[in-house]
Amino acid sequence: MKLLLSLCLAAFKGIRTSAQTLYLAGDSTMALGGGGDGTQGWGVYLPNYLDMPIVNNAVAGTSARSYSDLGYFATLIDQAKAGDYAVIEFGHNDVASEAGVDNGTQDAVGEGYNVTELVTATNGSTILIHSFAYYIENAVSALEAKGVTPIISSLTPDNIWTTTAPIQIATGGRFVTYAQGVSQDTGIVFIDHFDYVAQAYDALGETKVDTFYSSNEHLHTLPAGATVVAEAFVRGLLCSSSPLKRFVNSAGQAVPNGCL
Repeated sequence: MKLLLSLCLAAFKGIRTSAQTLYLAGDSTMALGGGGDGTQGWGVYLPNYLDMPIVNNAVAGTSARSYSDLGYFATLIDQAKAGDYAVIEFGHNDVASEAGVDNGTQDAVGEGYNVTELVTATNGSTILIHSFAYYIENAVSALEAKGVTPIISSLTPDNIWTTTAPIQIATGGRFVTYAQGVSQDTGIVFIDHFDYVAQAYDALGETKVDTFYSSNEHLHTLPAGATVVAEAFVRGLLCSSSPLKRFVNSAGQAVPNGCL
C-alpha cells in the first residue's frame, strides 16, 4: 500500500519512476568523444540537467542519410519502447563533398519529403538519394508507431562570427530550415538548438567562446563548450511545448538565457 502511494505521489509531482528513457540520435557534435582530440559532444553533458536515463546513440561522421542507411535509426527504434523520447539532430555531415563524387552522407538538396537526386558513386555507378526530410520523417514515423515521442533539433553553430557590427555568430544555413520544415510537416516539436546556442555564444562574446575550441577547430567543442551547448538545448526545451521538459531538474531549470 505504501509503495502504491509513493508511486502515485511521484506521478502526481511529475517525478520520474524510471519508466521512460531519452535516446539521442546525431553526429560527433552530440556524441561521446566528439570529434576526437579532447573534444566532447553536448549529449554527454545532458544527463546533468534531466532526471531520466539518457542513451546517447550519436555516431561521429553520420548524417540523416547515413544514420538511416547504416542501420543506426533501426537500432534505436528497436531499443526504444512506448513512452520513451528521442532527440534527432543532424546537418553537419549532410552536405556534398567538393569532389563531386558521392560521399555516402550527403542528402539530396532541397526542402521537403519527395526531393531526390542522382549522384555518382566512387565506382562510377549512379545512386538515387533522398532529402534530409525523407530520412528524418521516416524515422519519426517509425518512432511514433512504437509510441516514442520524437523531437527534431537543429544543428549546432560553428565558431564562425560575422565580420561587421554587430559581431555575432553567423546565421544558420539550410539545414536549420530543413529541420524546422520537418517539424512543420510532421507536427513534432522543434527545438532551434542553433539559435539557442547562438544566443548563449553571443552573450558570452567571441573571446570567451574561442576558448571552447582548440586552435585548429571551429566545429567540435571542448568539454566547457559542450556544456554550454547542452545548456542551450535545455533552455530550448524549457521554452518548447514538449512534455520532455517535465524531466528537467533544478540544474536544468537554472540554465542561463531566455526564450527566443
